[in-house]
Amino acid sequence: MPDKNIAATTHEEEKRPLRSEQRFLLGPQTRGFELKMACRVFVEFIRGFRALHFMGPCVTVFGSARFKEDSSQYQLARSVGGFLAKAGFTVMTGGGPGIMEAANRGAKEEGGISVGCNITLPHEQAPNPYLDRVVSFRYFFVRKVMLVKYSYAFIVLPGGFGTFDEVFETLTLIQTAKIKHFPIVLVGVEFWKPLVDFLQNTLVVQGTISAEDMKLIHVTDSPAAAVEYVRYTAMRRFGLTYGNKLKRRWYLGE
Repeated sequence: MPDKNIAATTHEEEKRPLRSEQRFLLGPQTRGFELKMACRVFVEFIRGFRALHFMGPCVTVFGSARFKEDSSQYQLARSVGGFLAKAGFTVMTGGGPGIMEAANRGAKEEGGISVGCNITLPHEQAPNPYLDRVVSFRYFFVRKVMLVKYSYAFIVLPGGFGTFDEVFETLTLIQTAKIKHFPIVLVGVEFWKPLVDFLQNTLVVQGTISAEDMKLIHVTDSPAAAVEYVRYTAMRRFGLTYGNKLKRRWYLGE
């Protein structure tokens, strides 16, 4: 028998008017509506390009928004942000609380640049207070493009659905050569062990990924080791040097 609370919640949700992005994903709509959506997406991409083009070589830090300041995971992310800033990277996150806030905070404390790509949600996710620049996006897929486009590496701490979504989408893009192979570092050996075991002992064994694909991820407990791996790999693969910055040209009035 269905749970009454679940049934009541579902009924309430069904009565709410659809947001435009919900309607867009419900199959074919009117031509006018779909043209309007395409224009909104285009404008959102341009806003992202203008805001992030000159931010310097970025490393994106992913992880749960649910960890509080007194948690060991928060402090781990704070340390990661600090080491990235000292290595000369701009620290980019999703701009929210938890791991994101901690990484941005660590960067600011070390005098580094801190950027957030925030997402507008029905229950508003407020940007954290440690950002030099924040860009808010309405569409998850636009935000995800920005987080990949402007990053030379990902450092991933424990997280939930969103964190895993980013990890696997990026792994897929690297595996299929849609983007150049760049470092993906998982911080927290104990947390990531079940996933790594599943990849190695199930997916590799069943042949759904190759043994070579396991080399796409690097796992460590050390923030310093994570950043050193990123620094060495990014410099070797992308030719980065300390102080890399793009020369500003004001074509779009940034």
